[in-house]
Amino acid sequence: MPRWKALSGALFRVLAVWLVSSLTLLALAALLPDFRLQSPGGDSLTRTAVTAALGAGAFVLLSALVWPVLVRALLLVPALVLGLLVFFLNGSLLLLALDLIPEGRGQAAPETAVIVAAVMSAASSATSAFLAVRNDEAYHRRLVRLAGRRRGRRAGPARGPASPGTVFLQLDGVGHDLLCEAVRGEQPLMPTVARWTGAGHRLTPWRTDWSSQTGASQLALLHGSNEDVPAFRWYEKDTRTVVVSNRPSSAAELQRRAIERTGDGGLLAYDGASRGNLFSGGADQVALVMSLAARRGRYNRSRAGYFAYFSDPANATRTAVSFVAEVVRELVQSLRTRFRRELPRVTRGGLYPVIRAFATVVERDVVVAAVIGDLLAGRTAIYADLVAYDEVAHHSGPAHRDALQVLRSLDRAIALIARAARHAPRPYRIVLLSDHGQSHGPTFLERYGLSLGDLVRAGCGLPVPRRAGRTPSGAEAREAARAALHRPEEAAGQRPERTAGPGSSQPLVLASGNLGLVSFPDVPGRITREELDRRHPALLSTLANHPGIGFLLVRSAVHGPVVLGPAGAEHHLDTGRLIGADPLAPFGDGAADAVRRTDRFPHAADIMVNSACDPKTGAVHAFEEQIGSHGGLGGAQSRPFLLWPAELTPPAPDGETLTGAEQVHRVLRRWLGEAEGPQLPLGPAADELRRGVRPPEGFPPPDPAAQDKSR
Repeated sequence: MPRWKALSGALFRVLAVWLVSSLTLLALAALLPDFRLQSPGGDSLTRTAVTAALGAGAFVLLSALVWPVLVRALLLVPALVLGLLVFFLNGSLLLLALDLIPEGRGQAAPETAVIVAAVMSAASSATSAFLAVRNDEAYHRRLVRLAGRRRGRRAGPARGPASPGTVFLQLDGVGHDLLCEAVRGEQPLMPTVARWTGAGHRLTPWRTDWSSQTGASQLALLHGSNEDVPAFRWYEKDTRTVVVSNRPSSAAELQRRAIERTGDGGLLAYDGASRGNLFSGGADQVALVMSLAARRGRYNRSRAGYFAYFSDPANATRTAVSFVAEVVRELVQSLRTRFRRELPRVTRGGLYPVIRAFATVVERDVVVAAVIGDLLAGRTAIYADLVAYDEVAHHSGPAHRDALQVLRSLDRAIALIARAARHAPRPYRIVLLSDHGQSHGPTFLERYGLSLGDLVRAGCGLPVPRRAGRTPSGAEAREAARAALHRPEEAAGQRPERTAGPGSSQPLVLASGNLGLVSFPDVPGRITREELDRRHPALLSTLANHPGIGFLLVRSAVHGPVVLGPAGAEHHLDTGRLIGADPLAPFGDGAADAVRRTDRFPHAADIMVNSACDPKTGAVHAFEEQIGSHGGLGGAQSRPFLLWPAELTPPAPDGETLTGAEQVHRVLRRWLGEAEGPQLPLGPAADELRRGVRPPEGFPPPDPAAQDKSR
């Protein structure tokens, strides 16, 4: 196209946005009593229109010039707070714009200015989006220009233009069977993914380890090892520390251990980008990565993604409005669930509506924008986690209509990323995957009227509170929101389920979905079955015979690892000897191998407790406040999926199922190698970690003699 045509098209779009903004100002001045665009004595319609045009022009100009500076200055403000301040900042810019109108014709009350600014930003944003959609050539030119600028700023190594890049999009908590349902029918729930499964992509399930949760799965997916990660949260006797996978300090320590164990930086160590994950994968380009959230340094600009997104006032306003709408949506859906007396259900009050809005709106928008930026910059490997479905399904249920609505929004996000990939400077292969599924069912407390901690206390002969305490949800987005707010980490693992503190002679009980962990802090090392029977003769039988518990794992001084079930059933894992019915039979093939692997972890709990599972429905009972849960064995939680482009080699031979996230990591690394690039070396961030960066606060330096090697 001739240059004059491109300039005329851009000028037309600017004038169109200016006109719409001016008309919006005129309409608001007529509707709002505390907002005027006339002198006290009144003005003609023409004069008022000129005043509106001046005010709109000043507001748009200030937004373009001042907003990026304000956002960069406010990076020290917690990110979630910045999203909530959008309305106030926009209102301030409008007041400043009105002050620039000659003769004081523009006036508004501060609270009215906030409303006017929000409506104007929404109107101008809608106009810009409409023009971009209607003008595909202009939209294409804009993306190409943006890609050219970002390529000029790239710090990573370049590869040939013909070699394809790879995008790994993790749909957190979406199981294989649920995805199959979402892409079926003439009007599928996820139309974009449905088109991919029909042509060009292949879908297969894989099986998680016993710890079916993001911490264990994503650590292995990105860093190749989840050795010694027995659950989402666990107690380490040697450091007297409760480790919680989604806390910044714990995530940093787990990443350090994985890098030390495997000897390389991770999946993304070569020209990679990590977006919205618990771990960096060795990437130099990071945004919203939990393992780096508590650290600052040359390679740790984890919150830079917020600036890249919120520096556009239209983006900021759109996300802020969507944030408020999501909070209202959650309040309405929660009330509807109560009025209809739907069961099972959990409490959804307190800060949960805000946390849900953060996961489903703020984090989604920032991560998607960051991935699109990576595509236009031509990065080699991108891994992003979209946590929206997982957060809602925990509280509403995996197949509830509230959670299924989130799948629709995720499909639109995938479509947006795929569309941006068409404008990238290199071809891209998009791989969809999940880290685990979710299993449904009433909580252990709701079903049986007592918590796991209460049951353990009863088995130990300790007094049990008359009123059972509720265990708050341990959903992944809660700590992400805390990190965005820069709030300090909680000192305890999970207060209501703890029967005592670290170092106490009483048991410490922690929950990870339907997986419970019982530790005796006063006993060094792992307590044996024989010692447990001597100290608390009724404990193991009380737990094993409870109808809500499927099996226990304990270590015997005589028989090694032993799985206990109801009615005296035992499965000796070292020899395969069975006494009575096999307690692991309801949990499918591979359960014994998964439990046997966890038993050898140095930080496995004294007693590992898995809830019962209905073999017909797959229902389980979470030991925390979740009616959609994951963390142990049973139901759909152990069957995530891989959806990969057909030109890549199959992840496993026909008839075989990938088992464990470490195997999936090797497949993902193989797919990166199929782009005919060099082997993946260590990145600078990984070098920094391996050179001896001190462990996070609360963790002692590692003992080389005690380091557990990867299998």
